[in-house]
Amino acid sequence: MHPQKRAMLWINVVGGIAVLGSYAYGLLAHPENGQALWGGVPKDLRSLYVAGMPDAALGYLASTYHLLLRVDPELARIGKLQFGIFNALYAAILIPSAFWMPLTWRMIGQPSTVLWVGIRAVLVLVGISALGMAVALWNLKPKAPRGSYWAATIGSVVFCLHTGVLDALIWPWLFPV
Repeated sequence: MHPQKRAMLWINVVGGIAVLGSYAYGLLAHPENGQALWGGVPKDLRSLYVAGMPDAALGYLASTYHLLLRVDPELARIGKLQFGIFNALYAAILIPSAFWMPLTWRMIGQPSTVLWVGIRAVLVLVGISALGMAVALWNLKPKAPRGSYWAATIGSVVFCLHTGVLDALIWPWLFPV
């Protein structure tokens, strides 16, 4: 396996475990208070989040599948950048994502401006990084195989919309500070 792909795999495995682990721990540690994570998001809008989560996850997985199994890192170019930019983007998505739930639980228990800024920074970084992933995939050369490429690109846009609009913009706007 190419070293860049091996790094991508490890970033996704370790980062994915960190994100999912932070969610599992957070929900298990606060079983009676899970609704507090929604903040002020109305029930009607929650259904959009819940319906969009699987689509966003599938989009992320389609992008990862394409990059890991269908792209040759030696040939891949994103403008003047090389394949390694995807590893930086995955890290910039996964590392802060692992901090969202612990910071939010802390904010619920002991609100502070510093925590709120940290939560907003986490969400904005993930949203910007997801946008970077979508832009990088759009500009990736070569674009073959076509089916996998388009699934990855469209999937990255769906992931970007979820993290950049729903998570980074709407949720904080509706969260009672």
